[in-house]
This record gives sequence, structure tokens and C-alpha cells, in this order.
Amino acid sequence: MRPIEKPLTPLQVELLKMFSTEISEEEVLDIKRLLAKYFADKASDEMDELWKKRGWTNDTMEDWLKGDQ
Repeated sequence: MRPIEKPLTPLQVELLKMFSTEISEEEVLDIKRLLAKYFADKASDEMDELWKKRGWTNDTMEDWLKGDQ
């Protein structure tokens, strides 16, 4: 195993603190799901903003699927 070359981020430190106590496998899975949902929601919000900024619509997507640009 290679040594860590970068310092830990504040998020990593907080996660290590949280996991320093006994947590069941079920709780670990719950936390993974929460984190996955958080980042998926964040990505979705960013895409919504991009679509709004560019003025893209469902018709835009249909054009892309047909190969029109």
C-alpha cells in the first residue's frame, strides 16, 4: 500500500471522525446512499442550470438523438 501523498481534506477528516465509532454495516450502506444521493442531486441541479442557461429543451435532445445540431 502506498503512503498518502496529499493531506486529508476537511470532508475526509470529518468522515474519519464519524467512522471512528462503531457503525453497523447497515449504517455504512445508509451513509453511502446518502452521499450518493447528495452528489447525484448536485449533478442534476448543475445540469438543470446548464440547460436553462443554454436554452435547451426536449426538442434540443430530440435533435441531438437524430444527429441534428
